[in-house]
Amino acid sequence: MPTLTRSPWTLRDSEKLYRISGWGDPYFRINAAGHVEVTPQGMQQQEPGIDLYQLVTDLVARGLQLPLLIRFPEIVADRIGRICGSFQQAIERFGYPNVYRGVYPVKVNQQRHLVEEVVNHGRAYHFGLEAGSKPELLIALALLDTPEALLVCNGYKDRDFIETALLAQRLGRTPIIVLERLQELELVLEAADKLGIDPILGVRAKLSAQGIGRWGTSAGDRAKFGLTATDILQVVERLRKAGKLHCLRLLHYHIGSQISMVSVHGRAVREASQIYIELVKLGAPMGYLDIGGGLGIDYDGSQSTNHSSQSYSLEDYAATVVQTVLTTLEPHGIQPPILVTESGRALMSHQSVLVFDVQDINAASPYPMPTQLTSDAEVIQKLNQLYYEIQPDSLTADYRRCQELKDAALRQFTEGSLSLQERAQVERLFWNCSDKICTLAYEQHQAGHPVSVDLLDLDEMLASIYYGNFSLFQSLPDSWAIDQVFPIMPIHRLDQEPRQWATLADLTCDSDGKINRFFGDDGQITSVLPLHDPDGEPYLLGVFLGGAYQEILGDLHNLFGDTNAVHIRSRPGGYRVSQVIKGDTISEVLSWVQYNSEDLAETLHHATEAALQQGQISLSEARSLQRHFEDNLRAYTYLH
Repeated sequence: MPTLTRSPWTLRDSEKLYRISGWGDPYFRINAAGHVEVTPQGMQQQEPGIDLYQLVTDLVARGLQLPLLIRFPEIVADRIGRICGSFQQAIERFGYPNVYRGVYPVKVNQQRHLVEEVVNHGRAYHFGLEAGSKPELLIALALLDTPEALLVCNGYKDRDFIETALLAQRLGRTPIIVLERLQELELVLEAADKLGIDPILGVRAKLSAQGIGRWGTSAGDRAKFGLTATDILQVVERLRKAGKLHCLRLLHYHIGSQISMVSVHGRAVREASQIYIELVKLGAPMGYLDIGGGLGIDYDGSQSTNHSSQSYSLEDYAATVVQTVLTTLEPHGIQPPILVTESGRALMSHQSVLVFDVQDINAASPYPMPTQLTSDAEVIQKLNQLYYEIQPDSLTADYRRCQELKDAALRQFTEGSLSLQERAQVERLFWNCSDKICTLAYEQHQAGHPVSVDLLDLDEMLASIYYGNFSLFQSLPDSWAIDQVFPIMPIHRLDQEPRQWATLADLTCDSDGKINRFFGDDGQITSVLPLHDPDGEPYLLGVFLGGAYQEILGDLHNLFGDTNAVHIRSRPGGYRVSQVIKGDTISEVLSWVQYNSEDLAETLHHATEAALQQGQISLSEARSLQRHFEDNLRAYTYLH
């Protein structure tokens, strides 16, 4: 790997390389020891933060195995406070004559401990919950006891869902049933008549304004959810006919997740405000405008319009929403509504860190150049000569020539004119030539000279593979499924220069179980991650901003289960462990695919008895096998 800098390495160099000052603010930074430090209450906290490397070391000493998912509930509390505070600030600034009521979409992370944190910390802000399925509705109904908090019911609904939501009113809850399809209205009217309860209704509108990037199609004519203008008018007329128009209280829309530009929010809010005006003019009392999710976070730390970034602040977002609604409704003399948002990603992403250890490395280092060639094959002689002739001003041509010679050698081997030993010499020489070309190309690029993209892409081919003790499919499914890029970096040794280019591979027996998309120091996507050589010592990497969606989307590929998880709270001078959630055992994951551990153990016992009778296994070997089998059933699914 080319040296990243020729001057002594500093903590500032690591900050720039891994961009932690961008995506980590205000919760993650590098401390004087060269370790990642966590400040769960934001940078404003007076006490030193929590040293993440020391924390992991302590947790392992307590008997918790890696990988570890470390949650910081105080970050959830801080995120709620920041979002609500930004809206309150905008309401006061513009003289908005109503209030803000946030709701947390339970689908983002349904873990009980986290939903309870939202309810507890959100109580002061009347923070509510959003449910998109019957299981989520039951969670929200049981846990949400906050006065004035909303229970927003989205998603497709059946009669049981609707009746449960209606009956929640009897407990003093405020369930708002948002109509996603016209067919749901009849179910609501029938259930309301049966129970004698007037529903609190909302409609989800399909806006013409759309988000950008991966989730841009969440709105528009072909969106999965929502009602067209024609549908909304039919809802109004059906409610009027049923004498229930007074039940229509909320307008909802969602234009997609991770919106990187505040102007996109502004366009959507303005369009929705016009629909709101028309609904009021048609006789609906209304009262709530739910602008859905879409509040982004800055994954790459660039504060830009990149799809993985966010070019606006929480204050910009709140001000845009408040001012747009106010200025759109004011000329019509309509009372501005209670503003509702469903910001899940922005609320949950920062609160957890996945830490795993590197188990092994397939190192990519140049072979020593031979002092004397052991073959007089022409292709070997030419590759050897090419290595010494490579020049900075002819890199593209040199690499093309290098590839041609390698291809020629492979043809000759296939035809039988090159031996296996000669093929190995060709591979070593090709590797050395490629490494030299890549190094010179990198130096040219760093000096500001134009370099072929093909040459810059050589870094992945020459990168070492770091094998991590984790499952991509269990812990970071979006990395595999939708090419989501998360910040990944060492949590220690940040006072030292990383001299290895690396890609990451997980424990699964799947070629897709790898990570080769990272954020470079310029904010662009790169195929390699600079890392240190472990030198035989434990080497720990952290994956950040993965607290939204990843835990619940994870699957059991190769039967790797949930990781160990801990909840950490800060205290003066340190931290305390408030919760330990043990990861899945092998027995548990086997039961999820219909295996009974006792039956498996009994089957193995019969097999060993039969082998003993036939003299295929000794008694001590049989006992050892049985012991290993039973111990492993109780063990963590990941490696020691």
